[in-house]
Amino acid sequence: MRIKRLVGTAVGTTLLLFTAVPTASAAGTTRSAARDALDRTALRGTLDAFHEAGMYGAYSAVREGRDRWKGASGLADVDTGRKVTPNMRHRIGSISKTFTAVAILQQVEKGRISLDAPVTRYVPDLFPGADRERGDAITVRMLLNHTSHLGDYVLGAFPSLAQNSTASLDEHRFRTIRPQELVRLGLAAPATGSPGAQPGSYSNTNYVLAGLILEKVTGQKAATYLTRHVIDRAGLHHTAFPRTQYIKGPHAKMYESFYGLIDPPRDYSVYDMSWGYTAGALTSTMDDLNRFYAKLLTGKLIGRASLAEMQRTVPVNVGPGVAIDYGLGIYTLEIPGCGRFWGHDGGVFGAGTLSLTRADGERQLSLGFTLMKYQRLNEDGTALEPSPIDEALNVHVATALCDAPGTDAGTGAGTGSGTGEGAGTESKPSAKPSKSSGSSAGAAGGERVLPDGLVGVDLSTGGQVVSPAAPVPN
Repeated sequence: MRIKRLVGTAVGTTLLLFTAVPTASAAGTTRSAARDALDRTALRGTLDAFHEAGMYGAYSAVREGRDRWKGASGLADVDTGRKVTPNMRHRIGSISKTFTAVAILQQVEKGRISLDAPVTRYVPDLFPGADRERGDAITVRMLLNHTSHLGDYVLGAFPSLAQNSTASLDEHRFRTIRPQELVRLGLAAPATGSPGAQPGSYSNTNYVLAGLILEKVTGQKAATYLTRHVIDRAGLHHTAFPRTQYIKGPHAKMYESFYGLIDPPRDYSVYDMSWGYTAGALTSTMDDLNRFYAKLLTGKLIGRASLAEMQRTVPVNVGPGVAIDYGLGIYTLEIPGCGRFWGHDGGVFGAGTLSLTRADGERQLSLGFTLMKYQRLNEDGTALEPSPIDEALNVHVATALCDAPGTDAGTGAGTGSGTGEGAGTESKPSAKPSKSSGSSAGAAGGERVLPDGLVGVDLSTGGQVVSPAAPVPN
């Protein structure tokens, strides 16, 4: 098969379909039995079906009010047969952006940062010479809502991707790259528009700059500040910036296929994540992510005024002709019959994560999985073929957020490849987004909810179209 181009996507590449559920509403209709708000059998079955469709391993955490469920299905190591467990740590990619935005807004509350001040007020040295005028026109807000129109640094950091080669992924596995160099690569990439223009354009460069501004105004390393004032404040015990190439604590291997260019898929769980920095380097667990988004959306990490700023959205392009409603480090989706959800998703080499929380903070899904870009290109190399993995992902997400599996996949208990836990009395928040295929079985009459290539949070391509004919960034 001749590959004409690769399309940068986050977790899946097509649209999530939902069948509207009359029993749920934006306000979060109270169910008759709080302890039994979640259908554990359906959740267990649909998570197993996700693995059986071809996903190597997945862990999921779901919450409705005081009722919570978590489970895991599949393999943490395809060679040894070691199984995944619900509490495994995971690279969460661009979900890190929400943490960074929270930190910036905390500094706004202290009067140390102004959202509408030019970034050159804080980091003038990052915009030397001819770039100074550009930096003067970009505000902190534009970084956080992706309207700066700075190019993405990822193709510059991994130049072989522009030639449909994944050689850079292996060549730079143990490279440490400074955030200032990532900004330089972003400035060297073609701008996507004029600062402030809408729709915006998703770029990881924005959140590296945000991290450097945070360091400037606090006098601390970004990782130190985020740990003390965001992670610890939220009560997260298994979330951290990695200090080495290794993930500390129990975790799965994380496999990258890159649409068939890596065959068989290769494990990238050992990786120097300096290239992700404050745009995508964090590791976490599904329970921690659930707790984080619930704390955020109920005003426990930043004040209500700051949260309102965070939830002021603008259209942001995440792929050719596709835009989403993006705020400051968080985006929103209206799911028919289920309500409005807030969250983010993330993808790095080998690891995908989804996190969504209903606006009232009561219904949440967090999902991590360990095989990325498993889809295959069509014969022309211009589009991706639908994958049964995407369809199974659709069903699990619909079941988790709307109690609507859409197929009979959620009616069985599933096979013995996974583990699950549930407690009806402890209140633990959870959250995660999702993205998946366009024609989910049994979703006839459903509405499309998640856009193609949602937010481009797959840091491996930064959401850009990669063409063999494209110039390789310096």
